[in-house]
Amino acid sequence: MFRNISSDGFAFSDPQSPGDISRNSKPGCIIAAPSFPADTPGIDEDYVFNWVRDGAITAMEVAKADMPTRPGGTVQTLNDYVQFADLCHSNAQPPLTKGHACFNIAGDARPWTEQNDGPALQTITVLAAYDQLDVGTQKRAVDLVNANVAYLLGVYQSPTTNLWEEHGGYSFFARSAQLRCFEEIQASTVVGIEKPTGLRPAIKWLRQALAGHWDGSVYVSMLADPGDGSQPSPQNPVVSGYDPNIDIVQSAVYGAVPVTDTKLLATAARLRAQWEEGGIAFYPINKADKEAFGIGPLFGRYPGDVYDGDTAHPVLGGHPWALSTCNVAELHYRLAAAIKSTGKVPLDDLSAPFFAQSGIDASTAPAAAAAALAATGDAMVRAVVYHSDNLELSEQFDGTTGFERSVHNLTWSYAAYLSAMRARAEAV
Repeated sequence: MFRNISSDGFAFSDPQSPGDISRNSKPGCIIAAPSFPADTPGIDEDYVFNWVRDGAITAMEVAKADMPTRPGGTVQTLNDYVQFADLCHSNAQPPLTKGHACFNIAGDARPWTEQNDGPALQTITVLAAYDQLDVGTQKRAVDLVNANVAYLLGVYQSPTTNLWEEHGGYSFFARSAQLRCFEEIQASTVVGIEKPTGLRPAIKWLRQALAGHWDGSVYVSMLADPGDGSQPSPQNPVVSGYDPNIDIVQSAVYGAVPVTDTKLLATAARLRAQWEEGGIAFYPINKADKEAFGIGPLFGRYPGDVYDGDTAHPVLGGHPWALSTCNVAELHYRLAAAIKSTGKVPLDDLSAPFFAQSGIDASTAPAAAAAALAATGDAMVRAVVYHSDNLELSEQFDGTTGFERSVHNLTWSYAAYLSAMRARAEAV
């Protein structure tokens, strides 16, 4: 993962201008992957850019890793991350918003989407990293956090581009990330962090808005903007074939949705079923892995996915993603830890199918349920490790052969694996 994080002594060149030193990466830039068309045959996507979302998810793992420190107890990688994040923030000038999603490796804005989960995730990570920053960078961190919160308080009720950068509307994931951001700001004791009067009403509003994504069987990933000032409805989603969507599980991993929410678990059960044998988006590799090794399943993004790194040749059904699978494994680990802590299994009519996938029913004791959930997560992670290329992770695995495909060495894949392992340590 660190090979994708720039520093003073480790810089990237821009593949679109390889001879232009002025376009080399600044310290703290976190590229999505070192993959671009000339480097990776069979794909037409350039990932040598800094996405605000991916960078925040990656830097969180650095903040949680107990890294070696410099004199004074600071971690230089985190100093660099905050300084680069602040540079990108300052370069997002109108007509762009402070929710701009993607920047080049020198910190300039790339023509791209406005994505309001990014500032929320960045804020969460900066707060987690704060005690590992030097004094000067702490000041920049506070200013960046305050600016992010001020921006989010102005847009949290508005539509945005969703996590996968494919549709605009009311995003369950973005709302969950914003809610977690606001809750952590409200609880923060960092000197200088502002707590505007609109914070508590925003928290209440977002909780109600997330509940409004329930359609009776799953949480709907995206709700359409009615365009008439009225509230959106789960019966009017942005696009068919988009649910169940893995971003609902990611809303528990990176956002504020509790892992014990039985509606979340009902959605997760439907996610798994759609990619196993008999499902609407069945991956043959999941059947082969289960029969041969008892590992898996691997998870994709959503049933109508067509992206595999080559937009010129879409493949209906898509393929499993390493990060999606690790995120679902983490859900199982976190839920196991919650059950161990409380001694209660959140089993009801909604969550029963989820627990049944791990052999758990109403007669299962809490300790046994926690162990079964951890074992289910382990089987998923083992599939990721088994199909990795000598422990290197691409973006996706082929849904039939299991071999890696799409862009290579995706930073988020490593971050998702590390996050899952942190959760496992609490569950086992």
